[in-house]
Amino acid sequence: MTAPFQPFDPNGAPTPPQPRFGRIPMRLLLPNMVTLLALCSGLTAVRMAIEHRLELALAAIVFAAILDGVDGRLARALKGTSKFGAELDSLADFVNFGCAPALILYLWGLDEAGSIGWIAALIFAICAALRLARFNVMLDDPDRPAFAADFFTGVPAPAGAITVLLPVYLDLLGMPHGALSAPLALVFCLAIGVLMISKVPAWSGKTLGKRVRRDMVLPLFVLFAVFAGLLASYPWLVLSAGSVLYLAMLPFSALRYRRLLANHVAAGASAAQHPVPPSAP
Repeated sequence: MTAPFQPFDPNGAPTPPQPRFGRIPMRLLLPNMVTLLALCSGLTAVRMAIEHRLELALAAIVFAAILDGVDGRLARALKGTSKFGAELDSLADFVNFGCAPALILYLWGLDEAGSIGWIAALIFAICAALRLARFNVMLDDPDRPAFAADFFTGVPAPAGAITVLLPVYLDLLGMPHGALSAPLALVFCLAIGVLMISKVPAWSGKTLGKRVRRDMVLPLFVLFAVFAGLLASYPWLVLSAGSVLYLAMLPFSALRYRRLLANHVAAGASAAQHPVPPSAP
């Protein structure tokens, strides 16, 4: 049966009928499936927190962070990047690394601070949204120097989500939960939110390991296995140490960025003072 509304050309030329549904390559769908899996993990973390199963909630957030690092690399490897995928990734990141950690922290102990605790959780989630919006805008900045690709402007959302949950890791390690736990966690939550929207250069590590020497392949596998074993055996200790180490590296990352920026400015000034003469025809 023919379609009731046939395509037509306003100039009178016959137009061949077009298929109603086009076929989409699977390589475009796989990265989005990984993103949706990460979103399901983030939403599950909220459910686990509501049920006071904090261990599973934290595990779901960590799993979502791992998937967030996989989907973008998978899209680039398969040449399956798309604007739809980028928008979906941003929305999933806001839920996974903005809303979910804020709710987990509030249900863990920020509620003991009353409405101030809820305001702190709201501020963290809003900072995550602003951080993601700024990241999307800066992707289209043509004036960024080449070395800036190695740095994030402010703490990225996944790192902020893992780090802001440090009070929960310490609680699960056996640190006493006293009267000062909620106020200290509140201040820490606000501090991480400020770092996310700040202009502090945070090393991204995107260019690390693009090419691995052959003699380093087996040691790299061994280190990965050791890290996975430690994370599975001592998750709260590894996450606590990793959060503290990441925060301690931020000043060194800022110093490195300033040096690279100073070299870039000096190279630009030198090129302006000594322009290269045009070659003879």
